Amino acid sequence: MRLAPLAVLALLTALPLASQAKEKVSLNADEQVLIKQIQSDRRAISADNLGLTEAESAKFWPIYDEYEARRQKYEERYVAMVNDFAEKYDSLTDAQAEKILAERMDIERKQLELKEEFTKKIAKVLPGKKALRYAQIESRITNLLRRNLYSVIPLAR
Repeated sequence: MRLAPLAVLALLTALPLASQAKEKVSLNADEQVLIKQIQSDRRAISADNLGLTEAESAKFWPIYDEYEARRQKYEERYVAMVNDFAEKYDSLTDAQAEKILAERMDIERKQLELKEEFTKKIAKVLPGKKALRYAQIESRITNLLRRNLYSVIPLAR
């Protein structure tokens, strides 16, 4: 699997993010640009690693595009939640923490539901191995992004 470009990009983004973790909490514009770049590379990574035929491509890409559009809305909510936490970090109350926690759980639940919905759709249009490969690629990219994001978010105190 050719995920090396993403791994290198993730490593490069992790180094400056980790070093800034104690200095600030919010996602600045540069970090958001890097995250958006990795997210836009998802399509290229999938294309490079799935080896789709023309017939498979004709069925897969419309489903993929719909999934990405809906998934992106949850990513935007997640970044907004992190930025909300960052703004309140030094003066966070229990009530605010409970609201942020509820938002996080809602986002994660809806992301999982979305992933399950579209994994089923993809499994209907691709052979089993390619559907599994897509799910693996998607999970790896998501995990890399989350790991980098978590590196700049301190624990609530």
